[in-house]
Amino acid sequence: MASITIKPTRMELNRIKARLKVARRGHKLLKDKRDELMRQFMLVIKENRLLREKVESGLAKAMGAMSVASALMSPEMLEQALLYPKQSVEVRMKYKNIMGVNVPEYEFRTKNDDPSEIFPYSYAMTSGELDDAISILSETLDDMLELARVEKAMQLLAQEIEKTRRRVNALEYVMIPEMEQNIKYIRMKLEENERGNITRLMKVKDAILKEAHGYETI
Repeated sequence: MASITIKPTRMELNRIKARLKVARRGHKLLKDKRDELMRQFMLVIKENRLLREKVESGLAKAMGAMSVASALMSPEMLEQALLYPKQSVEVRMKYKNIMGVNVPEYEFRTKNDDPSEIFPYSYAMTSGELDDAISILSETLDDMLELARVEKAMQLLAQEIEKTRRRVNALEYVMIPEMEQNIKYIRMKLEENERGNITRLMKVKDAILKEAHGYETI
């Protein structure tokens, strides 16, 4: 149904036609954006699944090695061995634009690139299982950081997809049909007014002919 506040004029008709043209073009662009976002989202989901399996596997191995080390070492010795880490990590973040969505990318650097520096204790007083646990955790850190990036990208893309979907639906099911209905209403009113004008002109013509010649048109 047409809006009750709409003015049935040709100027208003042209204005709504222009808006409808822009709305249809915007609707197509938003649909294309939504489809591309969905494609990127599916790629990120696949990457997330592979990374999660890799991280969970690494953490399970590290926890297994740590459990064995805990059984072989006293709690005091284990706590003392891990009390003063030699290695520090610096995390830097930048953004990558995916279809208008700024997703974070993490980059970390260790204080020392020497692999032996990841062990914050003396080898003489610790078990080999503790070395294995620390080494596996160090290798898994890269994957954990990448997993955090991927999951944040998933969250941001999902929010943008939902926002775009709402805009597409609003255009497709509300705005465009309403403008089409308004155009139909204005055309109907203009045609009705035109028929009314023609009828009035014919009556004026009849009156003039009757007055001038004394007869009426059929």
